[in-house]
Amino acid sequence: MPKVIITAQIEDPVKFEEGFRSHGELFRKQTVTNPITFSILEGNQVACCFEPEDLDTYFEILNSSETAEAMAFDGVKRETVKIHVLDKEFQV
Repeated sequence: MPKVIITAQIEDPVKFEEGFRSHGELFRKQTVTNPITFSILEGNQVACCFEPEDLDTYFEILNSSETAEAMAFDGVKRETVKIHVLDKEFQV
């Protein structure tokens, strides 16, 4: 299953986490069924790790107005969003 890391600046950590935790249905539409891991760093930065079952559907919904509205509600600064699809692996 692919992994997607998204980082961004947020306006307020408490507001972000409350909003983020309310979007279960949206994440299911994005084909995310595994737990989402995330951290909120100093300086109001967030990093989230998603494991979508279908990458095409994930990006289709990620780029939708529904997701844009959810991110705005959560206080995500859209211009700071960076997306990384983890496509390489190293076995130790």
